[in-house]
Amino acid sequence: MGIHSHAGKSARAQDRINIGRLVSDYYTKKPALSIVEHRVAFGTSGHRGSAFSHSFNEQHIAAICQAISEYRQSQQFTGPIYIGKDTHALSEPAFTTAICVLIANDVPVVIQNDEGFTPTPVVSRLIINHNRNSSELADGLIITPSHNPPKDGGIKYNPPHGGPAEGEITKLIETRANELIANNMADVKQLAIEEAMDSPLLSKQDFIQHYVSDLEQVIDIDAIKAANVRIGADPLGGSGLDYWPVIASHYGLDITVVNDVVDGSFAFMPLDKDGKIRMDCSSPYAMSGLIAMKDDFDIAVGNDPDFDRHGIVTPSGGLMNPNHYLAVAIHYLMTHRDWSADIKIGKTLVSSSLIDRVATLINRPLSEVPVGFKWFVDGLSDSSYGFGGEESAGAAFLSRDGSTWTTDKDGFIMNLLAAEILAVTGKDPYQYYLWLVEQLGEAHYGRIEAVASLAQKKALSSLTTDAISAKTLAGESITDILTHASGNNAAIGGLKVVTKNGWFAARPSGTEDIYKIYAESFIDKAHLENIIEEAQAIVASAFEAAGL
Repeated sequence: MGIHSHAGKSARAQDRINIGRLVSDYYTKKPALSIVEHRVAFGTSGHRGSAFSHSFNEQHIAAICQAISEYRQSQQFTGPIYIGKDTHALSEPAFTTAICVLIANDVPVVIQNDEGFTPTPVVSRLIINHNRNSSELADGLIITPSHNPPKDGGIKYNPPHGGPAEGEITKLIETRANELIANNMADVKQLAIEEAMDSPLLSKQDFIQHYVSDLEQVIDIDAIKAANVRIGADPLGGSGLDYWPVIASHYGLDITVVNDVVDGSFAFMPLDKDGKIRMDCSSPYAMSGLIAMKDDFDIAVGNDPDFDRHGIVTPSGGLMNPNHYLAVAIHYLMTHRDWSADIKIGKTLVSSSLIDRVATLINRPLSEVPVGFKWFVDGLSDSSYGFGGEESAGAAFLSRDGSTWTTDKDGFIMNLLAAEILAVTGKDPYQYYLWLVEQLGEAHYGRIEAVASLAQKKALSSLTTDAISAKTLAGESITDILTHASGNNAAIGGLKVVTKNGWFAARPSGTEDIYKIYAESFIDKAHLENIIEEAQAIVASAFEAAGL
């Protein structure tokens, strides 16, 4: 995919969605399950789609929530379900539908006390804290399509461990939801919103204060305050907007919210690389507004709409590559926290091998897993993982005392950690990264995307080691071909090919109609381009072999 001519520029009139029509379509359009794209389908982060295209409509959400209610009953979860939502236009009607179905199924529901927005990591934290002190297990729902464009909606389920649901759970929910839709919703229970909101099963809490007051357990807030680190925060119109001022006032920190606009069309956003509005805090195009302010603050930070991703901007280096910041965060945490020496570093297989070199440097065990934060949940739950991170700018880590903080990605703590690193070491995260490069070498990392049909995505996910007949990759001997992750032997859903100084991985997206090739070289950019070119040829051969 090339860079769009308007990437990084202000959205134009033709780039904006008709919110009224989108919400109308949510209620009036019905899915036809004979069309694959209309079905409930859980990817790596829940079910996502758009009301415009019959893939995220009231029937989808009602059926999903009915399926979750039945699953909870089968597992005898008797505690509350915490519901969060982000600022996408479809999140509000989906939030209403979810409440109406869950209450109709006698599920206790807890929401933010002003019925406002609630980020993903806050829901995870609420679940964990509740279940530490109660035998009546709680779980959660987050209404969000993450950083996806404004026309999209999303919903994801977090069971009592607090993190993303495992594949076997989401498969049950997906299958049951499609059965309910196929049966014309006959078995779906749903109250009117007025009745649901008046139900004693619905309660409200101050989620903001609950989360903010706990932050000093995971971040050295005193160090940030003592160093008077000036932080600029751009919520990108997301669900954590109201949290930053409370964090600042509660702890006496110098935090400036540079954009306090909430608009379901996200018309204030600069266009992303493909010319679409996308709230991707790892994109230099979507983050161009904050990057322009880099010299106004010691650290500037951004988040996606549900605040499970982070973006770090420094005066010395601008927007950091997510892989570079992951390596920095890991090295800092593992050398500045009094954690057990056998605590593991968790990374996804498409994250930089610089992390591998950091692990070797500090003599810490490394666990490489497939794409998807769900693979880190168990390790963060039992504190065997000190850190779990994805190249897509999502990560979480343990509390300072080694106990579980969250089991889902937390953009707040990753952003505040950048300020802590500066306060404690005197280096901003980019300067810290350059220091690591001096010792470990520079990694040249790339990722490309291309449109892919469902059939093409299926073919790519089914690749085997037999698909690679070559003995070399970009001039180096191939040392490993992986279809399963080394850390847990789980299927990759694609392929990873490794050499001494480089690698590539090819896999379909779980949330969009694209496939992705990730690649890295520790030699130079020309070597990286050669790796990517040969990887593209391998994917093209796979499609050709499948007759696609």
